[in-house]
Amino acid sequence: MEAMRIFARHMAVFRKIWFTNIMFNFIEPLLYLTAMGYGLGTFVQDMEGMTYLQYIAPGMVASSAMFAASFECTYGSFLRLHYQKTYQAMLAGPVTVRDIVAGDILYATFKSMLFGLVILVVISVLGQVQSWWAVAIPLFLVIPGLAFSLLAICYTGMVANIDNFNYYITLFLTPAYLFSGVFFPINSMPGWAQAVVWINPIFHSVEICRALALGNINPGLLVHAGVLMVLAALLMPVAVRLLTKRLIV
Repeated sequence: MEAMRIFARHMAVFRKIWFTNIMFNFIEPLLYLTAMGYGLGTFVQDMEGMTYLQYIAPGMVASSAMFAASFECTYGSFLRLHYQKTYQAMLAGPVTVRDIVAGDILYATFKSMLFGLVILVVISVLGQVQSWWAVAIPLFLVIPGLAFSLLAICYTGMVANIDNFNYYITLFLTPAYLFSGVFFPINSMPGWAQAVVWINPIFHSVEICRALALGNINPGLLVHAGVLMVLAALLMPVAVRLLTKRLIV
């Protein structure tokens, strides 16, 4: 119940800044789609029976959702923790650290779904969605939204300087994005690299989004979803523990 109140508080703030948030998360993936799909795509042969634009479009949905959750639970959570002192004010009432973490990840997961939906609408208008199964993508994005928000808030709980998020973005998010199967099939990589990609959470999100967009439903999707769910379950107590150390002295 308290987590839902925290989520409602965040939503009240979001209603004042929603346009700026959505435009940022709309324009950047659209630029990637245009540059990579219509630009580079004219020089790239069909991939797995698809044009290059059709191939990368579902990955743009997954990556937009990843960045939305990640930035909310890094910069957003850090501001509420260190500068605005929002969490400290919440703890003065009947709220626990677990409630704060739950409220933040609910909000980040909502943004993950919303921004993924925005890009899904864009690629649908561009004719890059081949199946009605794509309507399930926003619901699926709850799972990677939880995983990426928890990864981000765990990192937030470990750093004391906002500049340290440059390391998270450059050394984790960017490589995860580039080697996730968004831009090329992972089976083109060496065997050892393909095995490493399986610990990359965005890879599993891309695989499911692409399968739903194409209508390629198969049992293997449950494995991808299961990896993300296990990751989220393992990270929740870690996030609570790390944020507790920051808040309870």
